[in-house]
Amino acid sequence: MDLASLIGLIGAVGMIVGAMISGGGIGPFIDVPSILIVFGGTLFAVMYLLPMGVFLGHFGAMAKCFMPSTFKTEQLIEKMVELSNLARKDGMMALEGQQVTDKFFEKGLQMLVDGADEQKMAKQLKQEIDAMKRRHAANQSGVKAWIDIGPAMGMIGTLIGLVLMLGNMADPKAIGPAMAVALLTTLYGAFLANVLFGPMLAKLEGYSADEVVYRELVIEGLRGIAKGDSGRNIQDQLVTALAPKVQQKMAEAA
Repeated sequence: MDLASLIGLIGAVGMIVGAMISGGGIGPFIDVPSILIVFGGTLFAVMYLLPMGVFLGHFGAMAKCFMPSTFKTEQLIEKMVELSNLARKDGMMALEGQQVTDKFFEKGLQMLVDGADEQKMAKQLKQEIDAMKRRHAANQSGVKAWIDIGPAMGMIGTLIGLVLMLGNMADPKAIGPAMAVALLTTLYGAFLANVLFGPMLAKLEGYSADEVVYRELVIEGLRGIAKGDSGRNIQDQLVTALAPKVQQKMAEAA
């Protein structure tokens, strides 16, 4: 569980709810017609926008923003150095069956063991990165749709509330509920876009960028192994993607 995402979401919602309670209770801020317009309307509009497979899949992508990143670049570099030294000492076949950090790394390593040349291996793995980018972009487009459509649904609800209010000016009892719809739909739309889905999209885009960097490092490391580079040279090439403090730490440990 990624504590930053969980605590951030709970904290943001808690501050908003706390302000509502301090102003007289949460009851006045709950309106069923407004909820149906914004949350229900946005859900079906997003479904309308996306292919069904992407619509169903983007919910799973949302859950990933609450999970910690699984891409450990330091461990990757250490493993690349180990494999490079092993290949230089015992040959490429010695890499058969070696345990590595993830399936992408394992696939590239197996290609080298099976005799694929450096260029073929790099080309195929880069194609996989491009496919991954397309999958991530499709799921992120679903999250972005909530950000775009939610406030629009809020505006539609506001207009509906204003029409109801202006159409019943002679009945004072009807003005309050219509005004509630007008105002609360705007509130709900802003909540969807800026508290729930805006930060979620930013985190998912960050995770995707991290995974691209990680996979590119895998390719560079495997290319170094294919060319017979020393473990030290491979480490020097790969650590440039790390923060300066981490680079220094790894240099001291080498």
